[in-house]
Amino acid sequence: MFSEWIEPVLLLVVGFLSGAINAVAGGGSLLVFPALLATGMPPLVANVTNSVVQGPGFVGAAVGQRDDLTGAPRRLLWTSIAAAVGSAIGCVLLMVLPGEVFDAVVPVLIGLSAVLMAFQNTIKRWFGRSEGGAERLGWLSFGLFLASIYGGYFGGARSVILIAILMFAVNDTMRRLNALKNWLGLIGSAVTLVVYSLIAPVDWAAVLLVAPTTVLGGYLGGKIAQRIPATLLRYLVVVIAAGVALYMAFD
Repeated sequence: MFSEWIEPVLLLVVGFLSGAINAVAGGGSLLVFPALLATGMPPLVANVTNSVVQGPGFVGAAVGQRDDLTGAPRRLLWTSIAAAVGSAIGCVLLMVLPGEVFDAVVPVLIGLSAVLMAFQNTIKRWFGRSEGGAERLGWLSFGLFLASIYGGYFGGARSVILIAILMFAVNDTMRRLNALKNWLGLIGSAVTLVVYSLIAPVDWAAVLLVAPTTVLGGYLGGKIAQRIPATLLRYLVVVIAAGVALYMAFD
Protein backbone atom coordinates (compact mmCIF):
# COMPACT_ATOMS: atom_id res chain seq x y z
CA MET A 1 0.00 0.00 0.00
CA PHE A 2 1.35 3.37 -0.97
CA SER A 3 1.28 6.42 1.24
CA GLU A 4 -1.46 8.96 0.69
CA TRP A 5 0.70 11.38 -1.28
CA ILE A 6 2.36 8.77 -3.49
CA GLU A 7 -0.93 7.27 -4.69
CA PRO A 8 -2.23 10.38 -6.48
CA VAL A 9 1.20 11.10 -7.97
CA LEU A 10 1.39 7.52 -9.26
CA LEU A 11 -2.05 7.78 -10.86
CA LEU A 12 -1.28 11.16 -12.43
CA VAL A 13 1.94 9.89 -13.99
CA VAL A 14 0.43 6.61 -15.18
CA GLY A 15 -2.59 8.45 -16.61
CA PHE A 16 -0.30 10.69 -18.64
CA LEU A 17 1.77 7.73 -19.86
CA SER A 18 -1.39 5.82 -20.73
CA GLY A 19 -2.65 8.66 -22.91
CA ALA A 20 0.73 9.00 -24.62
CA ILE A 21 1.05 5.27 -25.31
CA ASN A 22 -2.50 5.11 -26.64
CA ALA A 23 -1.61 7.92 -29.04
CA VAL A 24 1.24 5.86 -30.51
CA ALA A 25 0.88 2.15 -29.93
CA GLY A 26 -2.39 1.47 -28.08
CA GLY A 27 -2.79 -0.55 -24.90
CA GLY A 28 -2.29 2.29 -22.43
CA SER A 29 -5.17 1.05 -20.30
CA LEU A 30 -2.98 -1.92 -19.38
CA LEU A 31 -0.81 0.51 -17.41
CA VAL A 32 -3.66 2.16 -15.51
CA PHE A 33 -5.19 -1.12 -14.31
CA PRO A 34 -2.14 -2.34 -12.33
CA ALA A 35 -1.59 1.18 -10.98
CA LEU A 36 -5.11 1.18 -9.58
CA LEU A 37 -4.49 -2.27 -8.09
CA ALA A 38 -1.29 -0.96 -6.49
CA THR A 39 -3.26 1.69 -4.59
CA GLY A 40 -5.23 -1.08 -2.90
CA MET A 41 -8.34 -1.13 -5.09
CA PRO A 42 -10.08 -4.49 -5.45
CA PRO A 43 -9.73 -5.90 -9.00
CA LEU A 44 -13.39 -5.33 -9.91
CA VAL A 45 -13.33 -1.69 -8.80
CA ALA A 46 -10.01 -1.14 -10.60
CA ASN A 47 -11.42 -2.64 -13.79
CA VAL A 48 -14.58 -0.53 -13.96
CA THR A 49 -12.70 2.61 -12.92
CA ASN A 50 -10.08 2.01 -15.60
CA SER A 51 -12.81 1.57 -18.22
CA VAL A 52 -14.42 4.88 -17.30
CA VAL A 53 -11.05 6.67 -17.21
CA GLN A 54 -10.22 5.75 -20.81
CA GLY A 55 -13.32 7.45 -22.26
CA PRO A 56 -12.05 11.05 -22.62
CA GLY A 57 -9.12 9.92 -24.75
CA PHE A 58 -11.49 8.38 -27.30
CA VAL A 59 -13.48 11.63 -27.45
CA GLY A 60 -10.45 13.61 -28.56
CA ALA A 61 -9.36 10.95 -31.05
CA ALA A 62 -12.83 10.55 -32.56
CA VAL A 63 -13.43 14.28 -32.89
CA GLY A 64 -10.02 14.78 -34.44
CA GLN A 65 -10.75 12.25 -37.21
CA ARG A 66 -14.46 12.89 -37.71
CA ASP A 67 -13.99 13.84 -41.38
CA ASP A 68 -12.63 10.33 -42.09
CA LEU A 69 -15.91 8.74 -40.99
CA THR A 70 -17.90 10.06 -43.95
CA GLY A 71 -18.69 8.09 -47.08
CA ALA A 72 -19.89 4.77 -45.63
CA PRO A 73 -23.09 5.47 -43.64
CA ARG A 74 -24.33 1.86 -43.67
CA ARG A 75 -21.05 0.57 -42.29
CA LEU A 76 -20.99 3.30 -39.64
CA LEU A 77 -24.57 2.55 -38.56
CA TRP A 78 -24.23 -1.22 -38.19
CA THR A 79 -20.82 -1.17 -36.56
CA SER A 80 -22.00 1.47 -34.09
CA ILE A 81 -25.00 -0.67 -33.14
CA ALA A 82 -22.74 -3.73 -32.73
CA ALA A 83 -20.34 -1.76 -30.52
CA ALA A 84 -23.10 -0.32 -28.35
CA VAL A 85 -24.99 -3.59 -27.81
CA GLY A 86 -21.85 -5.66 -27.27
CA SER A 87 -20.40 -3.18 -24.78
CA ALA A 88 -23.64 -3.13 -22.79
CA ILE A 89 -23.72 -6.94 -22.64
CA GLY A 90 -20.09 -7.05 -21.50
CA CYS A 91 -20.80 -4.53 -18.71
CA VAL A 92 -23.81 -6.48 -17.50
CA LEU A 93 -21.87 -9.76 -17.56
CA LEU A 94 -19.21 -8.19 -15.39
CA MET A 95 -21.81 -7.22 -12.82
CA VAL A 96 -23.95 -10.39 -12.78
CA LEU A 97 -21.27 -13.09 -12.95
CA PRO A 98 -19.72 -14.14 -9.62
CA GLY A 99 -16.58 -12.31 -8.55
CA GLU A 100 -14.70 -15.61 -8.69
CA VAL A 101 -15.28 -15.72 -12.45
CA PHE A 102 -13.72 -12.27 -12.87
CA ASP A 103 -10.74 -13.20 -10.68
CA ALA A 104 -10.17 -16.33 -12.78
CA VAL A 105 -10.75 -14.79 -16.21
CA VAL A 106 -8.91 -11.45 -15.89
CA PRO A 107 -5.36 -12.92 -15.80
CA VAL A 108 -6.22 -14.80 -18.99
CA LEU A 109 -7.61 -11.66 -20.64
CA ILE A 110 -4.57 -9.60 -19.63
CA GLY A 111 -2.30 -12.35 -20.96
CA LEU A 112 -4.28 -12.39 -24.21
CA SER A 113 -3.95 -8.61 -24.41
CA ALA A 114 -0.17 -8.91 -23.98
CA VAL A 115 0.02 -11.47 -26.80
CA LEU A 116 -2.11 -9.30 -29.09
CA MET A 117 0.08 -6.28 -28.34
CA ALA A 118 3.27 -8.25 -28.94
CA PHE A 119 2.12 -9.60 -32.30
CA GLN A 120 0.13 -6.56 -33.41
CA ASN A 121 2.06 -6.07 -36.65
CA THR A 122 1.97 -9.77 -37.47
CA ILE A 123 -1.80 -9.84 -36.93
CA LYS A 124 -2.18 -6.86 -39.26
CA ARG A 125 -0.25 -8.73 -41.96
CA TRP A 126 -2.33 -11.88 -41.47
CA PHE A 127 -5.52 -9.87 -41.76
CA GLY A 128 -4.29 -7.82 -44.69
CA ARG A 129 -7.18 -7.03 -46.96
CA SER A 130 -7.21 -7.42 -50.75
CA GLU A 131 -8.02 -4.14 -52.41
CA GLY A 132 -11.26 -4.22 -54.33
CA GLY A 133 -12.71 -7.19 -52.45
CA ALA A 134 -16.28 -7.16 -51.19
CA GLU A 135 -16.80 -5.70 -47.76
CA ARG A 136 -18.03 -8.34 -45.35
CA LEU A 137 -20.38 -6.16 -43.32
CA GLY A 138 -22.14 -9.07 -41.58
CA TRP A 139 -18.91 -10.66 -40.38
CA LEU A 140 -17.56 -7.23 -39.52
CA SER A 141 -20.56 -6.39 -37.32
CA PHE A 142 -20.49 -9.81 -35.64
CA GLY A 143 -16.76 -9.61 -34.95
CA LEU A 144 -17.09 -6.10 -33.52
CA PHE A 145 -20.03 -7.26 -31.41
CA LEU A 146 -17.87 -9.98 -29.82
CA ALA A 147 -14.93 -7.59 -29.38
CA SER A 148 -17.24 -5.08 -27.71
CA ILE A 149 -18.48 -7.71 -25.25
CA TYR A 150 -14.82 -8.21 -24.35
CA GLY A 151 -14.36 -4.44 -24.12
CA GLY A 152 -17.36 -4.04 -21.83
CA TYR A 153 -16.14 -6.84 -19.57
CA PHE A 154 -12.45 -5.95 -19.60
CA GLY A 155 -11.25 -3.13 -21.84
CA GLY A 156 -7.49 -3.82 -21.99
CA ALA A 157 -6.14 -3.76 -25.58
CA ARG A 158 -9.65 -3.36 -27.01
CA SER A 159 -8.29 -1.01 -29.68
CA VAL A 160 -5.86 -3.67 -30.90
CA ILE A 161 -8.69 -6.17 -31.33
CA LEU A 162 -10.92 -3.62 -33.06
CA ILE A 163 -8.32 -2.59 -35.63
CA ALA A 164 -7.46 -6.22 -36.40
CA ILE A 165 -11.12 -7.01 -37.11
CA LEU A 166 -11.53 -3.88 -39.24
CA MET A 167 -8.48 -4.74 -41.32
CA PHE A 168 -9.81 -8.26 -41.85
CA ALA A 169 -13.30 -7.28 -43.01
CA VAL A 170 -13.07 -3.79 -44.54
CA ASN A 171 -11.51 -2.55 -47.75
CA ASP A 172 -10.43 0.98 -46.92
CA THR A 173 -7.41 3.11 -46.05
CA MET A 174 -5.66 2.69 -42.72
CA ARG A 175 -6.50 6.29 -41.85
CA ARG A 176 -10.24 5.70 -42.24
CA LEU A 177 -10.06 2.37 -40.39
CA ASN A 178 -8.28 4.07 -37.50
CA ALA A 179 -10.97 6.78 -37.43
CA LEU A 180 -13.68 4.10 -37.30
CA LYS A 181 -11.77 2.30 -34.54
CA ASN A 182 -11.66 5.50 -32.49
CA TRP A 183 -15.37 6.10 -33.08
CA LEU A 184 -16.28 2.59 -31.97
CA GLY A 185 -14.05 3.03 -28.92
CA LEU A 186 -15.98 6.20 -28.11
CA ILE A 187 -19.30 4.38 -28.49
CA GLY A 188 -18.12 1.57 -26.21
CA SER A 189 -16.76 4.02 -23.63
CA ALA A 190 -20.02 6.00 -23.60
CA VAL A 191 -22.05 2.84 -22.99
CA THR A 192 -19.59 1.72 -20.34
CA LEU A 193 -19.83 5.07 -18.57
CA VAL A 194 -23.64 4.98 -18.47
CA VAL A 195 -23.93 1.35 -17.36
CA TYR A 196 -21.15 1.48 -14.78
CA SER A 197 -22.47 4.77 -13.40
CA LEU A 198 -25.74 3.01 -12.63
CA ILE A 199 -24.65 -0.41 -11.39
CA ALA A 200 -20.87 -0.58 -10.83
CA PRO A 201 -18.58 0.43 -7.92
CA VAL A 202 -16.66 3.13 -9.80
CA ASP A 203 -14.05 5.04 -7.80
CA TRP A 204 -15.00 8.52 -9.02
CA ALA A 205 -12.19 10.23 -7.14
CA ALA A 206 -9.68 8.22 -9.17
CA VAL A 207 -11.58 8.97 -12.38
CA LEU A 208 -11.47 12.72 -11.73
CA LEU A 209 -7.77 12.48 -10.96
CA VAL A 210 -6.64 10.31 -13.87
CA ALA A 211 -8.97 11.17 -16.77
CA PRO A 212 -7.62 14.71 -17.39
CA THR A 213 -4.04 13.43 -17.48
CA THR A 214 -4.94 10.79 -20.10
CA VAL A 215 -6.23 13.58 -22.33
CA LEU A 216 -3.09 15.66 -21.74
CA GLY A 217 -0.89 12.63 -22.28
CA GLY A 218 -2.67 11.82 -25.53
CA TYR A 219 -2.24 15.36 -26.83
CA LEU A 220 1.38 15.87 -25.82
CA GLY A 221 2.30 12.23 -26.30
CA GLY A 222 1.15 12.36 -29.89
CA LYS A 223 3.81 15.02 -30.50
CA ILE A 224 6.59 13.73 -28.27
CA ALA A 225 6.15 10.10 -29.22
CA GLN A 226 6.93 10.87 -32.84
CA ARG A 227 10.55 10.71 -31.69
CA ILE A 228 10.08 7.41 -29.85
CA PRO A 229 9.77 4.09 -31.73
CA ALA A 230 6.21 2.78 -31.41
CA THR A 231 7.62 -0.76 -31.12
CA LEU A 232 9.55 0.19 -27.98
CA LEU A 233 6.44 1.58 -26.31
CA ARG A 234 4.35 -1.39 -27.37
CA TYR A 235 6.77 -3.91 -25.89
CA LEU A 236 6.96 -1.89 -22.68
CA VAL A 237 3.21 -2.39 -22.35
CA VAL A 238 3.60 -6.08 -23.22
CA VAL A 239 6.14 -6.65 -20.43
CA ILE A 240 3.99 -4.84 -17.85
CA ALA A 241 0.81 -6.65 -18.94
CA ALA A 242 2.52 -10.05 -18.81
CA GLY A 243 3.83 -9.30 -15.33
CA VAL A 244 0.38 -8.25 -14.10
CA ALA A 245 -1.18 -11.39 -15.61
CA LEU A 246 1.33 -13.65 -13.84
CA TYR A 247 0.94 -11.76 -10.57
CA MET A 248 -2.86 -12.05 -10.63
CA ALA A 249 -2.74 -15.69 -11.71
CA PHE A 250 -0.49 -16.77 -8.84
CA ASP A 251 -1.52 -14.24 -6.16
